[in-house]
Amino acid sequence: MNAEVEFHIRNNYPWAKLPGNIRQLLGNSQKEYDKCVTNYSIKNQLRYRQNLVKHVRKEERRYYEDLLKYSMEHLMLFPYHLADIIVKGLRVTPFSYYQKMMHNIMSSEKSYDSLPNFTAADCLRLLGIGRNQYIDIMNQCRSSKPSLNRSGSIQKFFRRKPIRDLLPPRPVNGIHLEPWWIAQAGYITEDDIRTVSITEKNAIDKIIDVGPQLAGVMDFYILHKLFLKGLAYLDVPIEDDDRIIVPPLEGFVMNRVQGDYFETLLYKIFVSIDEHTTVAELANVLQIDLDLVKNAVSMYCRLGFAKRKEINLELDELHTSWQEAPQFSSKSSQPDKIEHQLITWDFPDSDDIISVPLEGDLLDGTSLEDAESTSAVHAKRIAFLFDSTLTAFLMMGNLSPGLKSHAVTMFEVGKLSDESLDSFLGELEKVHIDDVAEGEAQRYFEHAITLKNTISFLRYNKLISPCGDQYLNGLGLDLLRCESLLGLDPATCARVLQKNYEILISMAPLSNEIRPVSSCVPQHIGPAIPEVTSVWFKLYLYHMVKSGPPSLLVVKGTRLRKLPEMFQEYDRLLITTWGHDPGLVATSNALLTINDALSHSAVLIQAHGWLHDGRTKSIPFPLNEDELKEPFSEDQMQSHPTISELASLVDLQHYCGVITLLRTGCRTLEAVSSSPSHTNQTAGESNIEIAPSLIDVGSMSAIKDGGLSLLDLPLTLPENSQLASEWTLLDLSFGIPLFNDALNKDVCRRMAAQSLCGRPNLEELLNSSRRMTLELLKFISEYQDLPVAPEADLNVGPGSNLMNQKPLLPYPTRNLVFIDGRLQEWPTKGP
Repeated sequence: MNAEVEFHIRNNYPWAKLPGNIRQLLGNSQKEYDKCVTNYSIKNQLRYRQNLVKHVRKEERRYYEDLLKYSMEHLMLFPYHLADIIVKGLRVTPFSYYQKMMHNIMSSEKSYDSLPNFTAADCLRLLGIGRNQYIDIMNQCRSSKPSLNRSGSIQKFFRRKPIRDLLPPRPVNGIHLEPWWIAQAGYITEDDIRTVSITEKNAIDKIIDVGPQLAGVMDFYILHKLFLKGLAYLDVPIEDDDRIIVPPLEGFVMNRVQGDYFETLLYKIFVSIDEHTTVAELANVLQIDLDLVKNAVSMYCRLGFAKRKEINLELDELHTSWQEAPQFSSKSSQPDKIEHQLITWDFPDSDDIISVPLEGDLLDGTSLEDAESTSAVHAKRIAFLFDSTLTAFLMMGNLSPGLKSHAVTMFEVGKLSDESLDSFLGELEKVHIDDVAEGEAQRYFEHAITLKNTISFLRYNKLISPCGDQYLNGLGLDLLRCESLLGLDPATCARVLQKNYEILISMAPLSNEIRPVSSCVPQHIGPAIPEVTSVWFKLYLYHMVKSGPPSLLVVKGTRLRKLPEMFQEYDRLLITTWGHDPGLVATSNALLTINDALSHSAVLIQAHGWLHDGRTKSIPFPLNEDELKEPFSEDQMQSHPTISELASLVDLQHYCGVITLLRTGCRTLEAVSSSPSHTNQTAGESNIEIAPSLIDVGSMSAIKDGGLSLLDLPLTLPENSQLASEWTLLDLSFGIPLFNDALNKDVCRRMAAQSLCGRPNLEELLNSSRRMTLELLKFISEYQDLPVAPEADLNVGPGSNLMNQKPLLPYPTRNLVFIDGRLQEWPTKGP
């Protein structure tokens, strides 16, 4: 459905008041508009009497039946906001809804992963069916059953057990109830009244006669029985001034994302919510209808993923049975179980957590007690931006029993707030790098260790506070997942960041598969624009610094007949498909890999190693002028001539990050690349053929032959070549590195020593990042044929998704080669 049509339906525009252009989109057909109204209302689970659908559909009951059918077929969450209609009017309880849904997907023999995340979590809460239980039921309904034939011998045959007989007949006994929830009467018949006890009947009568009751004033066990029998249901009321806490997730099911309206809303609010913002304020920041936000927050609380910060109920106001309720009594009567929970609540001392684990007085953290005095009034915080790679390392490494819960929260919620970091740091303290000596798993441990050090350094450290006088003890820290922020439209994301954060700091390197967050207010110490983490930035640096490994950017749809000669001297190539992280490939297998990737993506091919993988050196920055003036050696890589050139192009004093230099080991080619006598040679004939049906850059003009040829180059190094010529620029990443502990500590130390987060430095950073951004975009526009920045469409309406659409990275339209310090087009031959 067109986004502009949806906008007018959402705002209850009748056909008579529709603008002319919208009518034209619908073919000037009112019937088509009525059909769109019905479909939109059902998909978004809208209430009948408060929306435009009541003028289109005359039968209210039939509308709700169609809504339930659609929701069940599409595995959506039960519409709790319509429970007064669905439960009381149609006698469909959440339990019966999910029971039928589970029966349907089992009958179709679908996998458990077909259930969306939140739906699976609610099924687990009510039915007690998780992944293992689902598999067990599926196996039982397929099991063989022996029988006797007429001759009296045992015969086996396969008979499907009825799935409905294997499903639970009632909700799980341990269903969680909160005293501030509201008890409502369900669909109750005279037959139901005959089956209940006197106390249960009295409770029902009170709800019916007096009205909905606060759950806490009712007998817990009576209410629990009524709920299990389907004679009562519970509303989870959310008020405008409520504040919500999101603790580390327990009971969350990671299956798949459905993409329906409510699930999308749940994820948007997840990453935006914090315990200092009221629900009304959150709705205003997100510019989403307040009732929708309340519905989403209510769902969090119902599933146990969030809690109200303040509950205005005193213990003496509650029925005495609530003090004996399992979920309340277990906290005090079973303290020994705390050790076995996923999350350990016995943290290390605050001094152990908050103190910075780096040497020297520059890294001066403060204790929680001191920090609390600063945060008596809610202050803005530092946001540390990470990507899903980090959460994958934390989940896959089996590093600590309680770490997975936090990792799931970081991935699904997209945020780990400062209030949860004590518990998180407590789990990270249990991870020791010595546990794993080598192998891929060592990366998981290294990332956990460096993440712990980074959090400890950034959190409540007065030396990296932008306003030292205002925040004497530094700022709190939130961890934010970039992909979750990108789920918000750009304007909403900017409002959320401006409201809650003083400064943004990225991890380094961020994955090429995501678009980094761009922000001027609050300022971002990280990639200034998404293009900075792309292939374009590499080529820009190589071109300006005139240093880099032999590199070839090939456009999508190209097919190589053989590997270009510039790479045939090498045994390892670094292959980067567009929008993905690079990977090392053996030259002997590279051609097949490259051509396969070129069928669906542009590819950057780079020389990396001769006889073995190339050797890399990581140089941390910010740098100071004295380091650049020191004589070059392998112990003083900061004074490499390439770094000096880079410092004149990129601001290495007000940014933080890592520069990567590469030594391929192929001395012949590297020496020639830096030799002035060969800087004017042209590229030789290329070995390439074009598949016109695959090229997506339009008509490419014929380019005359000529260029560089490596066949004419000398095979030996000049005798006076220096060690510096063997090292070339490979990459530059902005942010705090997490892949190496020593490097991480070095960058953090430099940040504190040079007051990188101070106001004067941030002002310089803003100016230099703007200059670099303009130069980079200018470079891209010169080397590709499509517009770098899409022009705004003035005809786009207020409801169009195009207004919130994030621009894509400029796609390459020319084959480009970098060799001998020069970047130029790579000649191609037509078919």
